[in-house]
Amino acid sequence: MTHPYDSDDLTWMRRALALAQTVMYTTAPNPRVGCVIVRDGRVLGEGATQPPGGPHAEVGALRDAQARGESVAGATVYVTLEPCSHFGRTPPCVDALLAARPARVVVALGDPNPLVNGRGLARLREAGIAVTTGVCRDEALAINAGFMSRMSRGLPWTWLKMATSLDGRSALHNGVSQWITGPEARADGHRWRARSCVVLTGIGTVLKDDPQLTVRSVATPRQPRRAVVDGRFELPEDARLIDGGEVIVFTARADAAKAARLAARNVRVVELPGQEPHRVDLPAMMRWFAAEQFNEVHVEAGAGLSGALVAAGCIDELLVYLAPMLLGEAAGLVKLPLLERLEAAPRYEFIDAERVGADLRVRARVADHWRELMRRVELPTLS
Repeated sequence: MTHPYDSDDLTWMRRALALAQTVMYTTAPNPRVGCVIVRDGRVLGEGATQPPGGPHAEVGALRDAQARGESVAGATVYVTLEPCSHFGRTPPCVDALLAARPARVVVALGDPNPLVNGRGLARLREAGIAVTTGVCRDEALAINAGFMSRMSRGLPWTWLKMATSLDGRSALHNGVSQWITGPEARADGHRWRARSCVVLTGIGTVLKDDPQLTVRSVATPRQPRRAVVDGRFELPEDARLIDGGEVIVFTARADAAKAARLAARNVRVVELPGQEPHRVDLPAMMRWFAAEQFNEVHVEAGAGLSGALVAAGCIDELLVYLAPMLLGEAAGLVKLPLLERLEAAPRYEFIDAERVGADLRVRARVADHWRELMRRVELPTLS
């Protein structure tokens, strides 16, 4: 049951969301959660979820209150995600809240994890604690779209990053593309790499550019893993991305000897043949990512793989950096089948546009995917 809330609830939940933003790069595969405990307009304690195995946001906020010498009995707890009610790497957060005896708990979003899914809220209500839900729900979902998607759809949330000229070109006719966008846009793109669980590209990009696919322009305590779609298993064994960090290669061709050599260098080879020869089953790859607890996938690839992912329905969101230049006859962004009707074109809804240095960052998402996600994470009605 969703209860009414007031401007103070919005203020404090936005503070909790800001705390969740501070751990954007560190909590995976767990969600990014912030918590603030308040009484009479004064913060008693606050916290954000720590890396896996560390305290969750609610426990962090309770410990912070204790360190300040504050009792939270009768206070209001603002938390961006339903408190967990099961034992994982840490004990249930709902047990810690019940022991602290707040008067009220305000939650932005329900947790679709089958081990939670309303049980945390039910236990709070059974103990006589007032529960308000849905405050800043959309903002909370945007921070944790990947975790919510993995738990509710069995798929990661996947965005496709592209840099383009005003006329939709990604490179000159001779393949030169460095750099279409400016340094500020490139650094911003690395922030999106940093928040993802994996950076995905295609073998064509590896053969052409020999990229590292690492986060370099922003500080992060955790590098996302790297993955390559390589249907024919052509990955050069001296590629720069084979540097000791974990790399995943999806292929449609078996080569046990090469796979064994690469495994010794922390490269994991996953065979996922599709219906067509030498093609990887892309939807199966996305299900594999979710099963392996990857929340968010950041794609930076050439037009071929980008188009194939779009055509297979694997892309949820577009992250486009638009440079104020015209390139004329040159390489396009995505290769899609020829369309005879406009109605058949993949469509998106704009959700954000922001100036980044001299360039423009535009975000758009598949409206049906977002609506489905919103529907799946609706809190159950509890009496």
